[in-house]
Amino acid sequence: MPQPTELLPYTLLLSGTAGLLYVVALLTVALVSVLASAQDRRKDARTTLGILVRRRPR
Repeated sequence: MPQPTELLPYTLLLSGTAGLLYVVALLTVALVSVLASAQDRRKDARTTLGILVRRRPR
């Protein structure tokens, strides 16, 4: 069984990759919500963006 210290770099790499993919998804949806020519597409993108960055009550 591997030691936790051996798994740490892989865990950090996986976490960083997941975070980067999330940020790319947010930026893509934000750009579509601003730059899309169709009103329906902009509205859908804004709704999706609202879902992705929804804040939960404390």
